[in-house]
Amino acid sequence: MTFTVQAVVADRGFDVSLSLGPTETVAVMGPNGAGKSTLLAVIAGLLHPDSGRAEVDGRVLFDVAGGRGPWTPPHRRGTALLAQEPLLFPHLSALDNVAFGPRSAGTPKQQARDSASRWLAEVEAGELESRRPVELSGGQSQRVAVARALAADPGLLLLDEPMAALDIHAAPLLRRLLKRVLAGRRAIIITHDILDALILADRVVILENGRISEEGPTRDVLLRPRSRFAAGLAGLNFVVGTITEHGLQARDLAVYGQHDDLPGPLPIGQPGVAVFPPSAVSVFMAEAHGSPRNSFPVTITDLEPHGDRIRVRAGEGGQLSADITPESSADLALVPGIEVYFVIKAGAVSIYPG
Repeated sequence: MTFTVQAVVADRGFDVSLSLGPTETVAVMGPNGAGKSTLLAVIAGLLHPDSGRAEVDGRVLFDVAGGRGPWTPPHRRGTALLAQEPLLFPHLSALDNVAFGPRSAGTPKQQARDSASRWLAEVEAGELESRRPVELSGGQSQRVAVARALAADPGLLLLDEPMAALDIHAAPLLRRLLKRVLAGRRAIIITHDILDALILADRVVILENGRISEEGPTRDVLLRPRSRFAAGLAGLNFVVGTITEHGLQARDLAVYGQHDDLPGPLPIGQPGVAVFPPSAVSVFMAEAHGSPRNSFPVTITDLEPHGDRIRVRAGEGGQLSADITPESSADLALVPGIEVYFVIKAGAVSIYPG
């Protein structure tokens, strides 16, 4: 059984179709304003689309055209939404917060409280049963919120950046917890964090301008991105152009690279992309020659700390970057506005169809 949704929200330029398998977690990523929150709001029943259809395990959630048609209210959808903020009921204990969903569905009080106790133990929050939300830390509150969502036995769990409001100590703990409790469940997680996608998701969907620009298994999308946003998530330089006999011809530069892991030859004359890590880029004041390599004249736009390196951004909009040592930056006297050469060995560049 599966979950499917297709929805159009005209005034937001939103038009998305998405499906999930019965035990699949999908990470939805994209820039601010791409439509990620709109997607969750439509699925949860908080936003009425102009047209579209959604069903979970054969049960129709909505089937509308022109704003009219069958519409299941939010509390009857069998979905659970976990937001950035826990949104616990302040007057209830942690136990009663978790028991609220089963009680609302008609479960007897003691049975609901027994179930809530089990779920709190499952999320390693059993000792918090009697505490009110005001007595909980951010990480503790979010664990209770996870237990509350799961206690409702949702057919689809919706997570809207659940780690965004947590500190650097609480976020990894919740991420490990979600990895465990999402196993065998169906979930959509909205996130800006590549770690969430790598650890929690089976598949990644990239949303841009209200449309899906890219999707696929998490590892494939991050290793072989086909959108600039996905390449940025993966920390890769990304050049778009036309595939040639020797590599890729972009608007103002020719890129040489390799495609050893692709079946068959590259489709010459077709759109393609070239990707390479900033760590593979060297910076020179003069053009470099020698073994097969790329040497691009670029103008530095910015320099910024990046771990124990300096990230040198260059090109239009700072779209190309190189990671060099602070010593190299000082020796070259790099500053924004000067022209340098980015040099990358052809073997460090991957070229594939776009």
